[in-house]
Amino acid sequence: MTHPRRFDTKIAVLLRDDLLAWQRLNVTAFLISGIASTHGEVIGKAYTDADGLTYLPMFRQPVLVFAGDPETLAAARGRALQRGLAPAIFTSDLFLTSNDEDNRAAVQATRTDRLDLVGLAVYGPKNAVDKVVKGAVLHP
Repeated sequence: MTHPRRFDTKIAVLLRDDLLAWQRLNVTAFLISGIASTHGEVIGKAYTDADGLTYLPMFRQPVLVFAGDPETLAAARGRALQRGLAPAIFTSDLFLTSNDEDNRAAVQATRTDRLDLVGLAVYGPKNAVDKVVKGAVLHP
């Protein structure tokens, strides 16, 4: 039997607490892709089943999903930036677009203090990420 491995880093997703189920899933998938594409060290090795078929690698550590109100998300973004952690963000405007170019244009057209955040993801030292998501609750 193996024992749970403790990591000195944490991957966290913070979602606005009033999203519909499909929105929560969609936002989480988009946000976590930002972590995976930027921090290659979080990706484990490929999986192989007993018949020798190979499957794609996944994160090597758990992803914790939290929920909070708009103020909690805004505060978390500020704390992430203060700690030098670049967050992935998803704004409500992105529900109205259908491609990466339009997504980036929607964010670029909005001042930082006017971004209507519906989600963010961060990766970094465990204690720093814990401080970023302070005030949020684990997603039910």
